[in-house]
Amino acid sequence: MPSEIRSVLYYNCIQSLLRMKVYLINCTSRSEFYLSVLSLPDSLQPVLFSWVLSLFLLTVLGNVTITALVYTTPGLHTPMYYFLCNLAVEDVLYVCTTLPKFLAMTISLDTRIMLPGCLAQMFVFLSCAVAEFLLLGSMAYDRYVAICVPLRYTSIMNRNMCIGLSCVPWIVGLVNALMNVVLVLTLSFCHSHNINQFFCDLKTIISLSTDDTTRVQMLVLLQSVFLGLVPFVTILISYTCIISSIIRIHSSARRLKAFSSCSSHLTIVILFCGVSISSYMIPQSLHSQEQDKVLSLIYTALVPMFNPLVYSFRNKQVLGAIDTVVKRYSKGRCRQK
Repeated sequence: MPSEIRSVLYYNCIQSLLRMKVYLINCTSRSEFYLSVLSLPDSLQPVLFSWVLSLFLLTVLGNVTITALVYTTPGLHTPMYYFLCNLAVEDVLYVCTTLPKFLAMTISLDTRIMLPGCLAQMFVFLSCAVAEFLLLGSMAYDRYVAICVPLRYTSIMNRNMCIGLSCVPWIVGLVNALMNVVLVLTLSFCHSHNINQFFCDLKTIISLSTDDTTRVQMLVLLQSVFLGLVPFVTILISYTCIISSIIRIHSSARRLKAFSSCSSHLTIVILFCGVSISSYMIPQSLHSQEQDKVLSLIYTALVPMFNPLVYSFRNKQVLGAIDTVVKRYSKGRCRQK
């Protein structure tokens, strides 16, 4: 073989090995990803930032207030407010893991997120999402027992039952999130690290993998069914039984009050569960990626802000507790003067 041909072959082999090395490094390092904000004109970015910041502050303030009130007010030490306190803590974690990064990206336009930060965000987000589904189910069961079998409420909703109905959602959420994080670590990302979402969303990250993700996507769909759709259907069944019991109430005033409460609760349940389930169960081909971002913004920013308003601040007991705290604080200020 002529020396010129050998040189060309040797050169081609070296170039192929170098390209393969670069390819393997890109596939295995995965040191950082790039998130994406909503595609809006530059003139609307400050408006979006102000709106999301307002939602974030109101959500944190409202849910922290509910947690403090339930903890400090003996009259609110009941199963319903025990579940509300869990929901409030979950909502604070929910928004704190997604919205601060969203706000930072909107201002700085730096969309980078390192792999550990991405995995941590995904872990907390998935834990809170699953916990919220199951906590809403626990709250629906509590209301079912209170309205449909009121004489047995104290015996059914005892201390052990309340602890179980509040701890199981957190445990299931944490275990499910850990499984999904481990699952993501087994995937390869060779072509793109650009996440077309404003947080590390499991479904979006899986779609970036160069591996065959058919089984993984099927697993995510099954999770959505068992941890999302099944609790949602259970909640609807509970409220159907509640409404049928309310219809049999003779007092029109009590019936109207119960209907008002149930309709508010159902609005939040349908808004959160419907949007989040559709985001994970409907194929991406049926809606655009920008629609995914809008849907995600609704159930990560809007719903957590409405939860304390609908479940607590419209309640006379909570308003009475707030009034008591304000009067106590005012008396303390007057004595200091």
